[in-house]
Amino acid sequence: MKSIGKDKALEMLEQMLLCRRFEEACLKGYQQKFITGFCHTYIGQEAVAVGALNHMTEDDSMVTSYRCHAQGLIRGMSARSIMAEMYGRITGCVRGKGGSMHVFSKEKNYLGGHGIVGGQIPVGTGAAFASKYTGKKAVNYTFFGDGASAQGTLHESINLAALWDLPVIYICENNQYGMGTATKRAVANTSIQDQAAGYGIKGYEINGQDLVEVYTKMKEIVAEVRETSRPVLINMMTYRYKGHSVSDAGLYRTKEEVKCFMDKDCINSFVAQMQDAGYISEDEYKVMDKEAKAIVKDAVKFAEDSPWPPLDELTNHVYA
Repeated sequence: MKSIGKDKALEMLEQMLLCRRFEEACLKGYQQKFITGFCHTYIGQEAVAVGALNHMTEDDSMVTSYRCHAQGLIRGMSARSIMAEMYGRITGCVRGKGGSMHVFSKEKNYLGGHGIVGGQIPVGTGAAFASKYTGKKAVNYTFFGDGASAQGTLHESINLAALWDLPVIYICENNQYGMGTATKRAVANTSIQDQAAGYGIKGYEINGQDLVEVYTKMKEIVAEVRETSRPVLINMMTYRYKGHSVSDAGLYRTKEEVKCFMDKDCINSFVAQMQDAGYISEDEYKVMDKEAKAIVKDAVKFAEDSPWPPLDELTNHVYA
């Protein structure tokens, strides 16, 4: 905790709280039928993106799967623009066309959430190629789930990245279930970082429930990739508390299993560490949480009050 410092610790706690309260509001909005289609929440996994993305520079880029709301918030996108996108409104970050699975920001070098399993991995690899081609010391963060770890897109991408020395960090957010299938039933070797050896690159395993570990280890890894322009593969062990999507009841796992992971909640454990270090009091934490809830409440009101896209929007920003 001391290696992080009070200011950075407070900043990251604010980010985790905002992500958690935002996703809780998305759950409510979906249940009230304001949000339709698919909606995948990040509840339980906040430490992964917060710990990793706090090492991004303005030139760095990132891409992820359809569980993509929190990453936008961490990168500084407004809660209003993302919630409006959830609601399908013209004020959304993709003008109401992307919805829950396609948060995107060109200004933040956020190359979007992607609905096809593993479909984002070649995109991230291409962004790393662009960094190398233009001579920038920029790194790409490519997030994917354990369900995509056996996809050909991952292995083809890693092979090219290793051949061409591309500065890409492949981060497997291993929440231990690909939809309703346990990783151990779908992946022959659940130590996903071991796959790195087959391509002559480094592999790491990180406890994604511990923000301090994620932040400190990612600091070293990002610096290494930026310096060497060599790809790495990270098995980030985490857990989602809710179903694969909001409509998933999660009957394939026991209540005891979920409770076991919730008892090790990344936010609660980080707050406890901060309190031990004297960085925050219980009252200060409550104020911070109240502020996060106020931001999300404002975002929901903004989304509800925003207009729908006009019909002629259908033919904008398409090729044909």
